[in-house]
Amino acid sequence: MKNIQLKDFPHKAPKDLNKQKTENKTESLARKIGELQHTIYAEAKHSVLIILQGMDASGKDGIIKSVFAHCNPSGIDAYAFKKPTTEEFAHDFLWRCHKLAPRKGNIMIFNRSHYEDILIQKVNGWISDDKRAKRMEAINAFEDLLIFDNNTLVLKFYLHISKERQREKLQERIDDPSKQWKHNDADWLEHEKWDDYMDCYEYAINNSKVPWHIVPCDQRWYRNYFVAQKVLEALTALNPQLPTLAKPAE
Repeated sequence: MKNIQLKDFPHKAPKDLNKQKTENKTESLARKIGELQHTIYAEAKHSVLIILQGMDASGKDGIIKSVFAHCNPSGIDAYAFKKPTTEEFAHDFLWRCHKLAPRKGNIMIFNRSHYEDILIQKVNGWISDDKRAKRMEAINAFEDLLIFDNNTLVLKFYLHISKERQREKLQERIDDPSKQWKHNDADWLEHEKWDDYMDCYEYAINNSKVPWHIVPCDQRWYRNYFVAQKVLEALTALNPQLPTLAKPAE
C-alpha cells in the first residue's frame, strides 16, 4: 500500500454540496447514532473507542457536540487529554489511556489521544526516531488488544484543517470575547511548526494497523457531516440487537 500524503486530501466540502441540506442530513444522522448507541448500551456486547486527533482549532469539541448530541450520557463518555500529570509521567505512556478504554456497551471519545506521544513529543525533540518507532509498535499492540480482547470497535479520525484556516481560528480566539477563554499563546508556537506536525501525522497514519479517516475540516458543517456518516456506518455494521427475554421451555 502506497503511503498517503496529506497534501493530496481536500480541506473542504465538494463544491456542489448544499450547506443547509447537509446540516439537515447531519441532524438526521446524529439521531440515528443516538438510537444505535442506546442499543449498543443495552446489548453490552461491543465497546467503541472514537479517536479525534488534529491540530488546535480543528474542531474536536464541535464534532463531539454535534455528532453525538442525541446519545444517552449513561453510555457515552469523552475525555480531553492534556499535558500528562506527574503521576502519569511516572508510568508508561499508554497507562493513562488504557484505564480510560471503554467497557462493553459504552462509547468512549478521546479528544486527543495516545498519539500525542508520537506527535508533540517528536516535533519538539523530546523523543528519538527509535523511541517513536517503539511507541508506534506499542500503540498498534494496544489497539489490537482492545479489538480482539474486548470486542472494541476503534474509529480514528484525523481532522484535516488547512494551515490558513487554523490561523483564522486561532485569531478568532483573540478577537472574539466569547472565545477568548480558549486562547493559549502556546498554540501559536505550535502553529509555526506546521510542516513538522504534518510529517508526524503522516507517520502515524501510515504506520497504523487500524486505518484512519481523514476529515476535511475547513468547514465545520461538512466536517460534522463527514464524521457522522462514518460513525453511523460503523455502528450499523455492528448490527446491535436489543436483548429480549428468553422464551419459557414448553
